[in-house]
Order: sequence, then C-alpha cells, then structure tokens
Amino acid sequence: MPDKGPKPLRIGVVGAGANTRLRHLPGLQSLDDVQVVSVCNRSRESSRRVAQEFGIPKIYDHWTELVVAPDTNAVVIGTWPNMHAPLTLAALAADKHVLCEARMAMNAGEARAMRDAARSRPHLTAQVVPAPMTLHADPMVQRLLAEGYLGEVLAVEVRDGGTFLDTEAPLHWRQDADLSGFNVMTLGIWYETLMRWVGEAESVTASGRTFVKMRKDAAGVMRAVRVPEHIDVVAGMACGAQAHLQISRVTGFGGPPEALLFGSEGTLRFSEGKLFGARRGDAELREIPIPSEETGWRVEEEFVNAIRGHEPVRRTTFEDGVKYMEFTEAVARSMASGQAVPLPLF
Repeated sequence: MPDKGPKPLRIGVVGAGANTRLRHLPGLQSLDDVQVVSVCNRSRESSRRVAQEFGIPKIYDHWTELVVAPDTNAVVIGTWPNMHAPLTLAALAADKHVLCEARMAMNAGEARAMRDAARSRPHLTAQVVPAPMTLHADPMVQRLLAEGYLGEVLAVEVRDGGTFLDTEAPLHWRQDADLSGFNVMTLGIWYETLMRWVGEAESVTASGRTFVKMRKDAAGVMRAVRVPEHIDVVAGMACGAQAHLQISRVTGFGGPPEALLFGSEGTLRFSEGKLFGARRGDAELREIPIPSEETGWRVEEEFVNAIRGHEPVRRTTFEDGVKYMEFTEAVARSMASGQAVPLPLF
C-alpha cells in the first residue's frame, strides 16, 4: 500500500540552489499540509539566508544530520550531481521519500544504485526532477504521434545552442567533471524529452570538442575543462528513426533551441515553447495550439501526491533517470573510443 504518511508532510532540503529557490520551495509551501522544516546548504550562512527567505525553522550544518533527523519524512535534493547518489541512498536508508534534482547522478552506475535502493523500498516515493522545456507540450505531441500525424517517424533533430563561446568565463559546475560527471550541458534532459516522444535509443555515436582547455574555478585556480562545449550525437532509435542531437555553447546566432520530428507524412517542430506542424501537401509549418489545460510544471504536487497515494510518479521515475544516464554515459564512451556504443549499457 502507498505510504500515506503523517500529516503534515515534513520536508528537509539539502542544497537550495537556483531551481530549488525558484521552483521547489515555493511549490512545496503552496501545498496543503506540507511543511518545509529544515535546510542545509554549503555553508551555515547560505543556509541561514534561505531559511530566513522562506521561513524555514531549522538549519543543519551537515547534510548527514538533516537526512537522519526525526523531524522530516521526505528529503529534497538540490545539490550538484556529485552528491545526488550519496544523499539519495542515505535518505532512502533513513526511510525518507526523495525528490532529486536533475541530472540524476554522475554516471549510470550511480543511477542504477539509486534505482535499486528505491526498488527495495517500494513504500517510499523516489522522483527525479524532470526535463522542463516541453512539459506543457508533451501531451499534444504524444497525441499527434498516436493519431498518426507524422506517419512513420524517420528522423529526429535536436539543436540547443545559439550563443558565442565565452572564453573568459570562470569554470561553471556544469563544466567541472568532478561535480557533473558524464552530464554534458543539456544533453540528458533533451534525451529525456525524446524518450517521452519517440522512445529510447539503441545505439550512440558521438564526437565533442572543448575549446577552452583551462578556466579559473571559484578560488581563482586554473583548472582543466573536461566537459565538451560542443557535441554532436547520432543515435539509432528503437522506433526505427535516426536522431541527431547538437548541443553547443559555440553556435552564435544559431537560433533558439528546437526539436524537430520528421515522418513519412508530416513534420513537427518545437521551439521557444511553441509547437508547429505540417503534413504532406501543406504549404508550410503552422502553429498547433496547445490547450491551456495541458499541465506544465507540477513536480512538487506530483511528488506529494505520490507520497499520499493519489497518483504515481510520471515525471520523472528513477527507471527513466537510469535510461538517460546510460545515454549520457554511452555518449562519453563513444567520444572516448570513436566507436558506436549499444544501449542499454551492461
């Protein structure tokens, strides 16, 4: 039976980064019978600022204290990916529900360990924060595909870039492999989106390039950059289509991020929050209205509802999180070897 949990639901937050402050804390505090009771950030001072801003009563100096404390029954993880697996495993072992920020983990092995721990505790809810760009459009895309709007899906194109290379910027955590692992820019979240639309990949071939080899970290120390700044991935999809994903920070004036689905009878294009389509015989792509009732971001509501047994986790399950982490690791392996890498990884 689902764990309906004590009321109110008491939540502790480890890592109150930008998305946590923008989305998770306001979202959770807007729900009935939900209390955010504790926070632990990288420093006591930053924890104090977040606690003051959001009215959180308790500050912990170390995440291990927060996770095992009896004042919570759920933990929200908003740290960098290097801490996602340790925190998730500790929280589940402490019998706490888990909402983990994307990206799920550093690599596929960590993601599998998180999934297996969640499987062994089916009374607990375990959720990964989903790729957000297309949440409001996903139901419409899925409907059109099911109705045969595209016919047979033949090719998929994803482009995410449009900026010039910043040669002087300090090392960002997403460029630090010690913090981000195999995650590269927005590659994983775009693949998660494609999984919702057309399913999984069966093989990956990839190449990437890092143009600025050294950047200063927060302490002003020069560090090697091991995460690519431009990447091209060709994937053979299980549905029979071929996908190409170009994720880049060097394609100035390359246009806004977009995803295109090409089929035997039609084309769909998603860009800047809008969906466009055309079928064989049409003169041009035209906007396809997305009904206003289509749900977009409701991550915090879904997490709480799943804990209370009102609905299952859909966006995103640990099972799907493992799949996109296997994809990102396959990309890394292909870049290193120059060879195609089959999926799933074993």
